[in-house]
Amino acid sequence: MTLDQLPSPSRRADAERNRDRILAAARAAFAEPGAQVSMAEISRRAGVGMATLYRNFPGRRELLEALYVGEVNGICEAADTAAGGTPGAVLMTWLHRFFGFSTGKRHIASELLADSDGSNPVFGENRARVLAAGRPLLVAAQRGGEVRDDLTLEQILDMVIAIATIHGGAGYTEPILRAALDGLRPST
Repeated sequence: MTLDQLPSPSRRADAERNRDRILAAARAAFAEPGAQVSMAEISRRAGVGMATLYRNFPGRRELLEALYVGEVNGICEAADTAAGGTPGAVLMTWLHRFFGFSTGKRHIASELLADSDGSNPVFGENRARVLAAGRPLLVAAQRGGEVRDDLTLEQILDMVIAIATIHGGAGYTEPILRAALDGLRPST
């Protein structure tokens, strides 16, 4: 490869901006109720051509996986940067963020699962990452006596996920989540 064949830095930056625009458009589209969005619609919303879309994401599955992994990255980063308040308050804030992730990604996860037998490594690997990120928050809250010590993070996250699958808007599910999270406090 000669020097004139190497991509210019502005070209790489342009490609990254296109990828970010595609992901932002897809994230917004899949967050809509009933999200049955075509790749052509994502391309249109992102303001890029179909060739650019498929150059970044060869298929719908790759796009969905990128969206899912991006959200998991956000959950893990939120656990790493969680601060302020008691360990129990930090854990509760993170669990609320996880709830938002779970409700917002229902369509993406459902579509990924529909094309898989459930053994898709994107789920197992990312669940392990979320558990590794959240476990120190739970341990700190349990050591501080703010959260029951007879529950594992797996159990708590499964509870949050189950609540996230309940149909109804935030006004309906948020009080259910609050009641369930209140149950994490040790009995006095």
